[in-house]
Amino acid sequence: MGQTTQEFFEGLAAKADTSQTAGMNNSYAFDIEGAGQWTVKVTDGAVVVEDGLADGTDCTISTSREVFDKIIAGEQNPTSAYMTGKLKLKGDMGAAMKLQKLFPS
Repeated sequence: MGQTTQEFFEGLAAKADTSQTAGMNNSYAFDIEGAGQWTVKVTDGAVVVEDGLADGTDCTISTSREVFDKIIAGEQNPTSAYMTGKLKLKGDMGAAMKLQKLFPS
């Protein structure tokens, strides 16, 4: 099995491709049922991950640990997870679309 949700968030800042995230200024709240909550802030390409949910994020992503683990393993397409109700988004859909730059393709 691949990395856990916790490991994904712990390593995200170091793994982020700054050539992909350059110019991005968005913040995301991740509420992963059964795993935890994290806030990911992207400021001009620099990625910072914090434990817990911060106020005022552009977008909140909610899903189960099972679905999120499949997404980070490349076994589940995030868009199809959203379309089938396995992943929920609140907030700025445009910001959510930029999230693909943080995930392996």
